[in-house]
Amino acid sequence: MSASGQLPLGELRPLEGRRLWADIAGNGEPAVVFLPGAGGFGLDLLRVHELVARTTTSVIYDRAGTGWSDDIDLPRPMDEVIDELRQLLRLLGVEPPHLLVGHSLGGLYVQRHAQRFPDEVAAMLLLDPAHEDWDLYMPEALKMANQPATTDMPELPATFIAQYHSAFASLFGAFPDPLRELLVDRHFHAERLRNGFREGANVLAMFDQLRSAGPRPDVPLIILSGAASDATQTLLSSTEVVRQQIEASRRLYDDMAAKTPRGEHRVLPDASHLTIPLARPDAVQRAVRDLLGRAAAA
Repeated sequence: MSASGQLPLGELRPLEGRRLWADIAGNGEPAVVFLPGAGGFGLDLLRVHELVARTTTSVIYDRAGTGWSDDIDLPRPMDEVIDELRQLLRLLGVEPPHLLVGHSLGGLYVQRHAQRFPDEVAAMLLLDPAHEDWDLYMPEALKMANQPATTDMPELPATFIAQYHSAFASLFGAFPDPLRELLVDRHFHAERLRNGFREGANVLAMFDQLRSAGPRPDVPLIILSGAASDATQTLLSSTEVVRQQIEASRRLYDDMAAKTPRGEHRVLPDASHLTIPLARPDAVQRAVRDLLGRAAAA
């Protein structure tokens, strides 16, 4: 890593008048493309990216307004995000169909991508994904429709930010020191914190769009969900609220998998919503490998 803090991998690619950060590794088809959650960066998925690249082509990237990509006004329409990704993949020379991996909000983008371009999706891997039926499963306090409608991040006390920073930094303990420090600092950059909040501010409109657009294509699907909690969650919510969300999510994901001809839900007892790709990159790699096999056999 250079003294200027330049990232040790990946590069900025010019696209539609702005630059998107991306890294491509490995060789093979179908390529695996990772979509982080709201506030997440492509580099959060580095450990999984390195594992998957041993088997096939792997792509991590930052959406505009996130990570090391150029800024943009947020939130954005869901289809704009998907069109941006398709253009980037063409620029990278990564041909469809792809195995799309979406974490949290990234799972919404994956599902919408599959609705719009079913022939470009070989399989889907969803990591604790958002879904338009979320509110049907959650208790009242956790329903998206009951949350304040705002794109402004609330003011947080300095003591809370310090506690959150410490808890967040510990999640990246397996990353090499220079990269870990750079990654955590970027996450806590004031604009990136705000953008993480803003990116999902239109989630109810996304839910409506997915709901009205019909079923997903019949492709192999695995959902990985975390049954544990971490310090970042319990700083924001009580232990009981986190427990209720985990239980409700499990019911939602069981039903999502059951309604999909080739769907499967796997629960990870030692990972949380945020930490699935950090604590269990092996489980993500295994799911990718299984989906590649199922797609090849189809």
